[in-house]
Amino acid sequence: MSDQSDINLPPAPTSSSGATPPADPLPPDQSQQTEAAPAPAAAQSPRAPFVPAAKLEFGAPPAYQMPGDTPWQQTWRVFSAQLKGLSDRLGRRLTQRTLKIGVSARIFHPEAGAKGLQAKTLQYLEESIAQWVMSRDVLVLMIPTVNTNGMLHPSKIRLRDYAKHLDGLVLQGGADVAPQTYSQTPTRPEWIGDSARDMYELELLHEFIEAGKPVLGICRGCQLINVAFGGTLYQDIATDVPNAMPHVNDLYDSHRHEIAFPPGSSLGALFSADSVSLVNSIHHQAVRDLGRDLMIEAVSKGDNIVEAVRHTKSRFVMGLQWHPEFHRAGGAELLDCTPILDNFLRAARETRF
Repeated sequence: MSDQSDINLPPAPTSSSGATPPADPLPPDQSQQTEAAPAPAAAQSPRAPFVPAAKLEFGAPPAYQMPGDTPWQQTWRVFSAQLKGLSDRLGRRLTQRTLKIGVSARIFHPEAGAKGLQAKTLQYLEESIAQWVMSRDVLVLMIPTVNTNGMLHPSKIRLRDYAKHLDGLVLQGGADVAPQTYSQTPTRPEWIGDSARDMYELELLHEFIEAGKPVLGICRGCQLINVAFGGTLYQDIATDVPNAMPHVNDLYDSHRHEIAFPPGSSLGALFSADSVSLVNSIHHQAVRDLGRDLMIEAVSKGDNIVEAVRHTKSRFVMGLQWHPEFHRAGGAELLDCTPILDNFLRAARETRF
């Protein structure tokens, strides 16, 4: 007798076809859901009680503020920080922006009956003067004449605009200063000079001095500085100072002589006492009567012709009778004038605003 007869089981339902249907499967993950069921509330660990944050009273100092710090101390520190930032930015601008140095123009006047460019007014600068100034990594810009009354190309630009935006001025050499510029009459027709250029450069010099910018005059520029302050010139050294040695000849910039620095000369302080101060000499005019507030900085050895002047009321306004831009090409025996250029450029950086 089978064991199945001892167990009273309900009969299995049958389908209409007489087949027995499969048993209902359990829901997916029912065993896992049963194991993951949450424990009764009584079995959970108790939470920490909620403690509200302390309220920040109106007007109370923030936690990062220094103990005992007053509003005035805070204001002063803010102001100091702003001032330091401004100072740092200004310092970077002073020391990093490239200097811009203007050079006055030489002027070629039209020749009668000429054609092409020789029939036009030309303004130019000699290459060596530009390269000498640029050797200290500064920008050089030639300053043209301005004609505010011009009919062909009218402009509102003035020479004072150049003085405002440039950092210094170099007056380059060239034609004689016209005797009429310092209230004299030419003693010979060939010494009439260039009065048009005189007027242009005198205005330019005046504007840079008014702007507090440094000026370095070369050869003619030295003579013009003297005239600008009321001084006069020898129209021709050989004629007016018969005992003077030759200051110009056919050798041009290969002609040279020694100079001496009087006591108190700022130029003399730039060079060692035992150095040979040999310079080129390319001029037949020279300073005669010294202009007001000018000081003699150098003279030629033997005849005491003025070789350099300085305006004592300005930060830097100096004239050199020789051409320092020709010295390096002229040989190592000539005076190295780089210290003079460096002094000029330092003044330009210090007075640029």
